[in-house]
Amino acid sequence: MAWTALSGLAPVYPLYALLFLDTGLSQAQVSALFALWSVTALLAEVPTGVLADRWSRRGALVLAGVLEAAGFVLWTVAPGLPGFAAGFVVWGVGGALASGAAEALVYDGLAAVGAEDAYVRVHGATTAAELLVQVPTALLAGVLVEVGGYALVGWVSVAVCLVAAALATRFPEPPHTAGDDEPEVPLRRAVGTALRRPGVLLVVVAVALLGGLDAIEEYFPVMAREQGVPTELVPAAVLVVALAGAAGAALAGRAARLPSRALPLLLLLSAVLLAAGAAVDHPAAVAAVAVSYGLYLAVLVVGETRLQEQVPAAVRATVTSVAGLGIEAAALLVFAAWALGGAAAVAVLFLAVVPVTARGLVPRAVSSH
Repeated sequence: MAWTALSGLAPVYPLYALLFLDTGLSQAQVSALFALWSVTALLAEVPTGVLADRWSRRGALVLAGVLEAAGFVLWTVAPGLPGFAAGFVVWGVGGALASGAAEALVYDGLAAVGAEDAYVRVHGATTAAELLVQVPTALLAGVLVEVGGYALVGWVSVAVCLVAAALATRFPEPPHTAGDDEPEVPLRRAVGTALRRPGVLLVVVAVALLGGLDAIEEYFPVMAREQGVPTELVPAAVLVVALAGAAGAALAGRAARLPSRALPLLLLLSAVLLAAGAAVDHPAAVAAVAVSYGLYLAVLVVGETRLQEQVPAAVRATVTSVAGLGIEAAALLVFAAWALGGAAAVAVLFLAVVPVTARGLVPRAVSSH
């Protein structure tokens, strides 16, 4: 989806963890900011999913871009703990608006033309595109921070988000059809659907825990610098990890065809490589982290696809947001683990999710669209 690729061009992405540290915040304060971001998104996830289902998934994406831009404005005009916190609250609501709406919009668009089986490839390609845009973003970030410091990075990021919001106004949105359960679905019924529909509960839990692990991405710049990468080369090191992640996401279609027991094994290998990367204080350790991230994203994309395959269309954004709520809760575990033991502690969380993946990512038993 062009919107996700464009919004990912905001040059603040590879630098904001360093922005916080260079402004004078401690590692614990940075983790606290990330936790605030997740708590905000956690509280907003399901209500914004209901809004997208009842109002407009396209409209939710437009509003998401505007709110993200507003968050970066706050970071730029008021750098410091209060400004960063306020920006994360605004961005957290915007991210919640996009999380359920984007996947629902794509899946229903494919289902409308009978191509829902292509979702795993499309979703994988979209996830890969989100990471591949980090190539120009890393280059742009390095130039901008050298020319105009973090302030210039912030204002360019604001502009990028507003352009993405404008682009989202042009997306087609399939209307609800008579075959859908109801256009107006109460929150209680949507949550009940997620709990009672065969196979959905297990995959919701698996996707929630898997998705929460992606919070490790916030620490890739910090990990790179701790591994001896000079600050000016940190965006390039993060880019290496992003490219590996893009490759993993792009190969998710093949991963989906593997026996179900292979998926937890891929996640297990990812955990081992992450731990190895955390244990070595050398720039070469970036390679282990990169491969770890690629394996992880392949598993995550398959899991998110299995969820979409089993959710009724009328409540697709809402139920996806229920999983998103779990993702934000699980992300808090990542932030806490990092604060206590860094990347090694996060690797332990990866290991803990392996058995849940083994149970939850089963082949679809029910298809609804």
